[in-house]
Amino acid sequence: MFEGKCLIVEGRSDKLQIEPILNEHVKILCTNGTIGVHQLEELLDPYEGCELYTFFDADTSGDKLRALMDRHYPEAEHLRTMPTYKEVETTPRKVLAAILLRAHFSIHNEYIL
Repeated sequence: MFEGKCLIVEGRSDKLQIEPILNEHVKILCTNGTIGVHQLEELLDPYEGCELYTFFDADTSGDKLRALMDRHYPEAEHLRTMPTYKEVETTPRKVLAAILLRAHFSIHNEYIL
């Protein structure tokens, strides 16, 4: 079983945008869009001991995923991009780094504002 931080994002592009910023081992899981309860449980079951974080887009799909997480994994902490950028993948890495840093993730120095 994996222990540590698990960050749940919507898609591979979000994962690729965030991965280079992190200066610690974080398991990044992709929902690949909006999913149901059963798929979410299958995705997260192997990571039961993890600290759960979500980083979804600032749109309807992201809102649905946050609501689903709140119902089934209320312990998860939601990270949010600014509505200006709307999507995690289009948010500048330095902005993402600031959001991740506030949530106590270790960040590579070149991304710190």
